[in-house]
Amino acid sequence: MHVAVIGTGIVGTCTASWLQRDGHRVSFFDPLPPGEACSFGNAGSLSPSACLPVGMPGMVKRVPQWLLDPLGPLTVRGRYAPAVLPWLVRMLRHSTREEVTRIATALRSLLEPIFECYDPLLEQAGAQQLVRRSGCLYVYSSREKAAQWNWGMNLRRSLGVEMVDVGQDELEALEPDLKGRFRFGIRAPENGSTLDPSALVKALHAHCVAQGAASVRQAVTGFEREGRGARQVTAVRTADGQRTPVDGVVVAAGAWSARLAAQLGSRVPLETQRGYHVTVRSSNLQLRHTVMAVENNLMVNPMAMGLRLAGTVEFAGLKAPPRYERAQALLRLGQQLFPHLDTSDTTQWMGHRPCLPDSLPVIGRAGAADNAWLAFGHGHMGMCMGASTGREVAHLVAGRATQVDLAPFSPARF
Repeated sequence: MHVAVIGTGIVGTCTASWLQRDGHRVSFFDPLPPGEACSFGNAGSLSPSACLPVGMPGMVKRVPQWLLDPLGPLTVRGRYAPAVLPWLVRMLRHSTREEVTRIATALRSLLEPIFECYDPLLEQAGAQQLVRRSGCLYVYSSREKAAQWNWGMNLRRSLGVEMVDVGQDELEALEPDLKGRFRFGIRAPENGSTLDPSALVKALHAHCVAQGAASVRQAVTGFEREGRGARQVTAVRTADGQRTPVDGVVVAAGAWSARLAAQLGSRVPLETQRGYHVTVRSSNLQLRHTVMAVENNLMVNPMAMGLRLAGTVEFAGLKAPPRYERAQALLRLGQQLFPHLDTSDTTQWMGHRPCLPDSLPVIGRAGAADNAWLAFGHGHMGMCMGASTGREVAHLVAGRATQVDLAPFSPARF
């Protein structure tokens, strides 16, 4: 088949890689170069342990306080509030213990085979050096503070995630730069990270192109359909007025996917969590693990280009300009946690994480087209779930049984 893959982020690129392994011909469509948007600015985590949704038990009590802080972990721009508040209510409805357990179980099924699904793609692209499996440390100011998150950590353990308690002495031996601020940790040895998420996507995309994939730097505006009930996509149309005949299509355009999915018969409540990061290029820290400062909702990851700090959510839609005060707040928090951090050279970024109210991505056949599939809405875990999503979409395209139960991710659930 000739399959159009709309999107050159991590999900689209991994999907194309898996499709090529099945012998399909691929054409990419994206107005941006590969490895941009969220695939450029994410925290780089590759975490089988990251199976908890955004909405957790007890969150409903904390949201009002968060919303009053314009630089807090979750904020809504005033003008955007009427549009997003119904979505936030839906998210909070999924934050009961029963729902969180169901959602975490589904997420774990996509996260557990992270490296199993990445390894063959990295090997064929010669990009193994961009991924390390050094583990992650969830760190706390005290063991007593860590107890506040016991329910979620125990849920992870019940789903097969290896989590190892780390006392203060061992924690400081593992990471001397944590000394003084953190006195207890939990190590997730299965986890890894990428040294450069954008370079990883670019390497996979370049291999696809070397294997014959076309790359069209245009936005897809619509589709042509034929057949009984017009259920066969026969061509994609682009913003420059061109049409490209295809045998199938995969929509993996991240936060820009909803309009295309609707044209294919699947209306989904896709929202953008605007994420910010600061990369400290002058960092003098010698961290060997990805570090999650849980009480501060701050992810810290040593990367090839410096130390990346990430961890906030802003709802303001796709068009509002960035509010880089949020990035500066991350930097100040990093300075508080690591007083000796050299911050003389930094960069900042904002991007659009595609998210759904139940924190589960959409993976499955489009509602009104038999040869169109949807793969988007991975929130802040696109890098984690990109390769496994790609493998499962390739199974769908081939008509094979999937290796992961995709029922929880069905576009029809909305």
